[in-house]
Amino acid sequence: MSIRPYKSSTDGKKQQIKAMFNNIAPKYDFLNHFLSMGIDKIWRRRAIKLLNKLESPEILDIATGTGDLAIAALRLKPKRVVGVDISAQMLKVGMDKIKRKNLDHIISMVEGDSENLPFKDHEFDAATVAFGVRNFENLNKGLVEINRVLKDGGKFMVLEFSNPSSFPIKQLYNFYSTKILPWWGGILSKDKAAYTYLPESVAAFPEGSAFVSELERAGFKSEKVWKQSFGIATIYFAQKVKQ
Repeated sequence: MSIRPYKSSTDGKKQQIKAMFNNIAPKYDFLNHFLSMGIDKIWRRRAIKLLNKLESPEILDIATGTGDLAIAALRLKPKRVVGVDISAQMLKVGMDKIKRKNLDHIISMVEGDSENLPFKDHEFDAATVAFGVRNFENLNKGLVEINRVLKDGGKFMVLEFSNPSSFPIKQLYNFYSTKILPWWGGILSKDKAAYTYLPESVAAFPEGSAFVSELERAGFKSEKVWKQSFGIATIYFAQKVKQ
């Protein structure tokens, strides 16, 4: 998890991630949907659906970015949704979007660090992370902190990129993620490093059974591992082990 966006910088991963997302925030939503061809919206809907048995839940969305998953969580008719992110510029874009949709009475946005969440123990019924855990500087510390703010038996959903393994999807995905994505992303965002970092961070992420082991080490019980679109992304669904 030591992959960082800016190779020439001496800043730590956390500081670089914050700077990267502040840089690309104005173009983030457009690039996110354009470069994934809109498939990310389907993944989010499927991920949120796994929480549909919760009644009026209080939900924490970590690495919320511009709030797409927090907004998708409204399908669950939650009591409240709190989005937290390290990037002030991403949160600004997110809050503007939430206000335009008249959702600020139920969704709030907080600047904060996944490894030091500004919330009480046992505060939330569910926690979610979409495309964010691979950006944690210390994966175990971040997962343990998420576990802390969940109620006993609370649900935890992670949606993250993964690496397809079957022919020809593996080869096509590798070409797209290492050649096309950095080129297009760099041109449109004016930050090529951000879109070079993306496939590098995906390749370095402990996906599948390795990530399940990380969840278990942090106090979760894995309930479902659901590959999406031939393994381009994976949804992990877990529950906080009761103390």
